[in-house]
Amino acid sequence: MSRRSPGRCSSPLRSVVRGALAGVVGTAAMDLAQYLRYRSGGGEEDLLHYEFSSVESFDKAPAPAQIAKRLAEGLLQTKLSDEKVNLANNLMHWGYGTAWGAALGLVTGGGRPAKVWCGPLFGTIVFLSDYVVLPPTGLYQPIFEYDAKTLAKDWRDHAVYGSAAGIALRVLGGR
Repeated sequence: MSRRSPGRCSSPLRSVVRGALAGVVGTAAMDLAQYLRYRSGGGEEDLLHYEFSSVESFDKAPAPAQIAKRLAEGLLQTKLSDEKVNLANNLMHWGYGTAWGAALGLVTGGGRPAKVWCGPLFGTIVFLSDYVVLPPTGLYQPIFEYDAKTLAKDWRDHAVYGSAAGIALRVLGGR
């Protein structure tokens, strides 16, 4: 019979599951922050329409939808029509946030991050990874080609994601 220390996960799988759930919470927080900014800027769509049906075609779609299309067509040899753009965008966006949360859970053992700043630091790591991985795909420009206002807004969204995921992981870790 194995013994575990209080507040620690008993297995890597539990850590990954807790982290994935924290990633869902972080993604929801990030989306809510973006929606509130949209509304404060004069946007009128309700939250559900804003979240799930605001993209018209893959040509106008953000990076998550573009990646989903490339994966479906390249790996799965499945053509995605424009009618699937919102589904593809949301599946990739939520899957990405969930996967990063799972990684956080695995790295931290599913428990509480050591310091309060770990959440925003985690969000910063996710933010920076986008600017490393996406420019070679042509979906983002290199980070130095964006203005400070755009980068600050993007970083702030990711800091919200990381902070909410970190808090959720603490709660789910039972501490």
